[in-house]
Amino acid sequence: MRKANHQLAINHLKKSDPVMAAIIESVGPFRMQFGEPTFHALAEAILYQQLNGKAAVTIFNRFTALAGDPLTPKGILKLTDAEMRGVGLSRQKTAYLRDLSEKTAAGLLEFERLPELPEEEVIAHLTQVKGVGVWTAHMFLMFTLRRPDILPVGDYGVQAAIKKHYKKRKWPKPPVMEKIAKPWAPYRSIACWYLWKSLDIKTVGK
Repeated sequence: MRKANHQLAINHLKKSDPVMAAIIESVGPFRMQFGEPTFHALAEAILYQQLNGKAAVTIFNRFTALAGDPLTPKGILKLTDAEMRGVGLSRQKTAYLRDLSEKTAAGLLEFERLPELPEEEVIAHLTQVKGVGVWTAHMFLMFTLRRPDILPVGDYGVQAAIKKHYKKRKWPKPPVMEKIAKPWAPYRSIACWYLWKSLDIKTVGK
């Protein structure tokens, strides 16, 4: 549940899985970027869902110019739906951000408690918000709460990297992913970072 010693994690991954050892060798040093487990971080994650980088940044900057930076429930709830739609948010995203703000303002979401909660409770806590699914909760656990042993089986990038490196003919289903990832425990988050990065590498002849 606590933060990982990254060198210890990398040594474990190299020893426990030769395929992962080769990926680590080709990707190089571990440089995962972490955020803070705050209301702002979750609001940003919701806003960024299903948007490409540049469009998301533009909308996010327009939104924070109106609602305030960092984002707060009060700052979002003072805006009308028309104002939120005006910065480029869809009707759905507007509803999701409003739901997140209302639940946080009502005390149903307590961000200061999250670092102490076990994984399953964090997922249950976050997914009570409309628009926050298990994938978003997994990303929050990995990139803000810094949990070292998360396997986001619903992540397209992790699936793609496992299919490629573990020579799977079909897209891997969760049980297959869990079986492959078993030797990586208790450092599956770090292994997933390497899988994501491995897809960015351009090799000769590819």
